[in-house]
Amino acid sequence: MKYFVDVDGTEHEVEVFERFGALEVRLDGEPVDFHYHEVNQHGQISLTVGDRSYGISIEGGTSKVAVTLAGQRYGVAIEDERERAAGLAAKARSGGGGPVKSVMPGVVVELLVAEGDAVTAGQPLLILEAMKMQNEIEAPSDGTVAGIHVEAGQAVGAGEKLVTLKGED
Repeated sequence: MKYFVDVDGTEHEVEVFERFGALEVRLDGEPVDFHYHEVNQHGQISLTVGDRSYGISIEGGTSKVAVTLAGQRYGVAIEDERERAAGLAAKARSGGGGPVKSVMPGVVVELLVAEGDAVTAGQPLLILEAMKMQNEIEAPSDGTVAGIHVEAGQAVGAGEKLVTLKGED
């Protein structure tokens, strides 16, 4: 799986593969020799890269987190390749209106907007749980919620319509 990771405004491409039960990682196309283990259930991780060892603290959700390393805090935004493709397709649409579809199968955990609400680009519309991770589904552009096609607890498939937005005139 490919991820686009923004660390305080600098974007990196991270590819993660599982091969023979071990994780392999490429950072900006280069292989990374690393080992990690979770120290506790509170986001504390021990990370070894090459011959250097780090203690890292991670706070936040699945797409936006704060990472503390050696007392320095970094803002990190993570987007997988499916989210990136869906976002680019949404931005390509003119007017910003139209359906917002699920990019993966999952279960709607919570609706964060109601029909008639004005939304801004990037505003979370709902939370979708997929592969044991909760993902905020964001508005691709400014507009008004014209329709909600799902409810909390509902299972959805990839490509299923979640919300319809009416673009600004």
